Amino acid sequence: MKRTTCLSVLALTLLGQSALAQTTIKINGYAGQDPAIVGDLINRFVKPALAKDKITVTYEPLQGDYNQQLTTQLASGTAGDVFYLPAETLDTYVATGKILPLNGLVNTSPFIKTLNTTFTRNGRLYAISKDFNTLTLVYNKDLFDEAKVAYPDNNDTWTSLQTKLAGVKKALGNDYYGICLAPDYARMGQLAFSAGWKAFDAKGKTNLLDPNFQSAFNFFTGLAKDKVGIQPSEISQDWSGGCLKTGKVAVAIEGNWIVGFLKDNAPNLKYGTALMPKNDKTGKRGNFLYTVGWAINANTKNKNAALKVLNLLTSPQVQQYVLEQGLAIPSRSALSNNAFFKKTDAGAQNSAAVFQGASDGTVYGYAFGPKGPDWAKPINTALAAVLSGQMSAADALKKAQADMNTLQSR
Repeated sequence: MKRTTCLSVLALTLLGQSALAQTTIKINGYAGQDPAIVGDLINRFVKPALAKDKITVTYEPLQGDYNQQLTTQLASGTAGDVFYLPAETLDTYVATGKILPLNGLVNTSPFIKTLNTTFTRNGRLYAISKDFNTLTLVYNKDLFDEAKVAYPDNNDTWTSLQTKLAGVKKALGNDYYGICLAPDYARMGQLAFSAGWKAFDAKGKTNLLDPNFQSAFNFFTGLAKDKVGIQPSEISQDWSGGCLKTGKVAVAIEGNWIVGFLKDNAPNLKYGTALMPKNDKTGKRGNFLYTVGWAINANTKNKNAALKVLNLLTSPQVQQYVLEQGLAIPSRSALSNNAFFKKTDAGAQNSAAVFQGASDGTVYGYAFGPKGPDWAKPINTALAAVLSGQMSAADALKKAQADMNTLQSR
């Protein structure tokens, strides 16, 4: 009798331990609106699928500077099993050895090829893009109609677009402008890609005196001539979307994030979208991929469970949900035929153009290389100096190259 009782107690104990044998996967991501969005995704699609595997998931946003916080937590061994990995800072994280290469662990074929390339270094893939943006030309239809100038379209080259913008300015006068020119590599660099420039050579160096970069720089800053192009600050705005909102600027270079902004801040503005213009010589357009991927901590003790979570977070069901909610542009190439992209409203058409931009022309991830965000400062300084008329393009680029050399030799 005593032996039977002991066995029963042992069985109950084992059953209790089994019931408690849950694996918890911690996800790190942005704060702000993301906890609500990702939390909803986890509750709808991830937790139900993992229940049978006894895997639970928690989302822990990193407050403040995300990259700084993630770096600190990776170093201290407290980072999540799965986390956001911004493409622009990928190189700095790869250098730490803290990111698990996903080759052979994740099927990458369903995802847009350029996005996979963005997260690949030396043949190793370090993240799966959760969503992305590219740049488009967003234009004010009323201003083009009033000026009797054709809308920007997908066949425009640098030259034909410039002619259209000058036509708007000439017809509407001094209170109106053709295009908003933010002094930012993030709004100018894609033109250099279309001309054939690469941000880094085989040795990791950057050449801002490359004729292809110079031609794009000169085209972009040349639009400021005769006020065809204007900086946001000149009309008391802080970005191109704000320029478009005023009704005084015909074109802005932005991503899909402008749709929600215009909906809230300029609901009566009639706008359209065109792809970025093609370079006259190469016949190609260029673009940036602004993207954040899902990555796995190389030191996780629950690699298989983390992989299951990553696969669920990038599943067709989740990406369809993200697209339909208007949250972002998902990264699966099969979504190109999605009914959402065939809608005729301005927002959906912008989303379709942003999606197309990922696979049209010369497209690279928006990335800074191993020096981090400081890499873009010489370019941005040169753009601001020329657009404001403080320096010639030639002098600004010489200084920018000198500053870049100093940065990259450290």
